[in-house]
Amino acid sequence: MSWGIAAISGTLSAIIGSMGLGGGGVLIIYFNLFTQVSQTLAQGINLIFFIPSAVVAIIIYSKKRLINFKLAITFSLLGLFGAIIGSYLACFIDSKILSKIFAVLLLIMGIMQFRSK
Repeated sequence: MSWGIAAISGTLSAIIGSMGLGGGGVLIIYFNLFTQVSQTLAQGINLIFFIPSAVVAIIIYSKKRLINFKLAITFSLLGLFGAIIGSYLACFIDSKILSKIFAVLLLIMGIMQFRSK
């Protein structure tokens, strides 16, 4: 593992994640391309990685009054339900299949972004 590439990936992931653009994609791509880490382990590391990044972003966004807490709490509760289901399912799906699902979703999102106004 190159510490330089790891540092760039971690920093870029935090910047992109703090902007709400899905920095986890960068970190998981890094793990898939440059390390021997399985998809499920990469996902777990990604989740822990974003706790401190999210806390800092929440503080900054709150100070600028850019968070609708009522809406955020509603979606957070729904997100908890989805996280339970997704985490449970990820434990039963082969890591190679998860990698392929992740790649397809990234591709679909990219195509949708190019097609949007």
